[in-house]
Amino acid sequence: MPELIILVGLQGSGKTTYYRDHFAATHVHISKDLMKNARDRDVKQDLMIRKALGEGKPVVVDNTNPSPAVRAPLIATARSCGARVIGYFFDVPVKVAVKRNRARQGKERVPDAAVYVTSKKLVPPKFEEGFDEIHVVT
Repeated sequence: MPELIILVGLQGSGKTTYYRDHFAATHVHISKDLMKNARDRDVKQDLMIRKALGEGKPVVVDNTNPSPAVRAPLIATARSCGARVIGYFFDVPVKVAVKRNRARQGKERVPDAAVYVTSKKLVPPKFEEGFDEIHVVT
C-alpha cells in the first residue's frame, strides 16, 4: 500500500532537511517551493501526488501544511488513491525557526513575518483528520 507523508511545521523547522535525511532515497518529494512558476500550485501538487501514488510510489509533501483545512485535500487525495496517511509534526519554537530561516540564503529565506504568520495558523495534526500515524520531531 502506498503512503503519503505530510510534513507539518514552520519555515525553518527542518522539514526539508528531515526529508533529505530520512526519505530522499525512497520517497517522491513534492513541495510547492519547487513549483515557483506554476499557475495553480494546488492543482499541480494534487496531480503529482495522484501520479506517484497511482504508480505505487510513496510520497512526502514538504510544505508548511499548517492547518487541518490545508491538509484535508491532501488526505482526501491519499485516501482516493488507497494510500496510508502519515503526519510528521515539527515541534520547533518560533524563535528557533526564525533564527534558522535567517541563516538561509537567497530564495530559501522567507521574511520573518512569514514565519510569524504561519505560527498563528499552525495546528498540530490529529488522528481525527484522517492520519494513520503521527510522529513528532523536536
